[in-house]
Amino acid sequence: AASGSTLAQYAQDLTARAREGRIDPVTGRDDEIRQMVDILMRRRQNNPLLTGEAGVGKTAVVEGLALRIAAGDVPAPLRDVQLWLLDIGMLQAGAGMKGEFEARLQALINEVQSSPTPIVLFVDEIHTLVGAGGQQGTGDVANLLKPALARGQLRTIGATTWAEYKKYIEKDP
Repeated sequence: AASGSTLAQYAQDLTARAREGRIDPVTGRDDEIRQMVDILMRRRQNNPLLTGEAGVGKTAVVEGLALRIAAGDVPAPLRDVQLWLLDIGMLQAGAGMKGEFEARLQALINEVQSSPTPIVLFVDEIHTLVGAGGQQGTGDVANLLKPALARGQLRTIGATTWAEYKKYIEKDP
């Protein structure tokens, strides 16, 4: 992503960090990484969702995938993928005006969709974006994300806790 891009402003390229040796090796997560690869390779419903309590290593699993992509140790269709970690806190920071957060998110989605390189966004605490009842105003955000996800124009790996999954996501496939 070019400097000054929305993506570079609110997310980190995990695959670039992996190539630069800035992600530590991930051990003991082969099964989860393989499952994620299998889901990403599907034609439909290809956005993995990692669930587990805080601190169990959901981010480590995604970093493990970034390391594999960087090493070319994934099926051919995933070798060119860039895996970006979306920083929701940064995206929300200072977005005081109504619609400002949504505008930032829309710009980010547009940039991901128009990228010549396929991009998968890792969204930790994804319930804060797509939750059926998340914070005030998240309904608008969910309405931005869901059509893009449903049409396959936006690829994500989400992470959330079981409690948040049950509360916000489960009843809203």
